[in-house]
Amino acid sequence: MITIKQLRAVPIISKVIIHSLDMSLYQVSVLLDGAEHYVTDDKGVLLRSFKILELQALFESLPVEQMVLRQQSAYDEMINQPMRQGSNMLEVPLGNNRLGSAPQILH
Repeated sequence: MITIKQLRAVPIISKVIIHSLDMSLYQVSVLLDGAEHYVTDDKGVLLRSFKILELQALFESLPVEQMVLRQQSAYDEMINQPMRQGSNMLEVPLGNNRLGSAPQILH
């Protein structure tokens, strides 16, 4: 894990990954030097929000090469299908929305 404060000192963030966990709950990880790290606040609490834009705003002033929304579907499990050989993970590119400063409250 890495804090948002520590990320400010990183020269390049290869990828910011916003994970879609549940209906409207999102959590963040970053790809640094080929390794994925979940991002926490200064108290060690994982960054989560009900708003993707709120999470995007946190990274607006940081050197991010790529930002994506990642989702893994539980559909196969729900309809009692056998396990797949590969992952059903989907990553959708997100652009820089120039959102201004990040809000102070995250859920």
